[in-house]
Amino acid sequence: MAFTFFPGKRQEDVCTIAFYNLENLFDTRDDPHKLDDDFTPKGFKKWTPKRYRNKLKKLSRTISRLGGKTSAHPPVLVGLAELENKKVIHDLLGMQALRKKGYRFVHYDSPDERGIDTALLYHPAHFSVTSSKRIPLHVNNTDGKRDATRDILYVKGKLHGEEMHVFVNHWPSRRDGDTATAYKRIKAANTILEGMQSIENDATSPNYIIMGDFNDGPADESIRRLVDQADLHNPMEVLHTANSGSANYKNRWSLFDQILLSKTFFDRAAGHHSFAHARIFDDHLLKEWHGRYKGIPFRTYVGKKYLGGHSDHFPVYVQLRYRKKGND
Repeated sequence: MAFTFFPGKRQEDVCTIAFYNLENLFDTRDDPHKLDDDFTPKGFKKWTPKRYRNKLKKLSRTISRLGGKTSAHPPVLVGLAELENKKVIHDLLGMQALRKKGYRFVHYDSPDERGIDTALLYHPAHFSVTSSKRIPLHVNNTDGKRDATRDILYVKGKLHGEEMHVFVNHWPSRRDGDTATAYKRIKAANTILEGMQSIENDATSPNYIIMGDFNDGPADESIRRLVDQADLHNPMEVLHTANSGSANYKNRWSLFDQILLSKTFFDRAAGHHSFAHARIFDDHLLKEWHGRYKGIPFRTYVGKKYLGGHSDHFPVYVQLRYRKKGND
């Protein structure tokens, strides 16, 4: 499931950029302003501090391992989806696997009615934030009322001194049908295209990293429009097959979790970051081990039944090589 340009060994000049849908990372407290009642000790899912801590432990271990077989560094950027608030990010980073890594994060509360947001973890030894903002996604339901969905998180910063423009996404779901809701995800793609146009009014050949759970696959219109109109490359596309993806629903694999890159990462010029590798992190510890669902993501819940797994999504990542000027 890998697309690689370098030998499989840990390298100092390789950095990992990842995305992970955490599947409902809620704290155990009832927030009266959010639809989080299910995720409380007395709620539908009986979400206890013990279960919460177990999930944090598993998610933190997974994040710490992303790209670890080929990079000497922990991930430099990790986009996250389906988290409730800043508290859960602090709790996640406070777990043993991440506690000493030194991560910082960018997060804004979104208008999502369930209270789930996106965030970006970054390693300050590699990446510095210049600016950030949330980009509202203005989209209505078929009844004319606004869909209270997640904002798009935009972060501008420097990766090893090179300017990057990062968009973290969790696009509207397919809950009411993929065709009936496709217009919402197309609107999300158009919103990013508008943001990119604004960036290009001031920047020449900007570096774009557009990651997220898009709720659409590489072949769907929203992703195709974004890739084609912005002249991007989707290194995840070759990873989606009938037997592999980042999530599985009714025994069918999907690859809604993707990381899109501008073609500036493919010129391989010295002094710039260049694409090296893309992968779905489907380690055996993240999978169901036996039974009819063997091999699919080991999730935390199925309905109200507690399984104790990580997430219903596998994380995905790309790796970039940084070649200093003067090096071969």
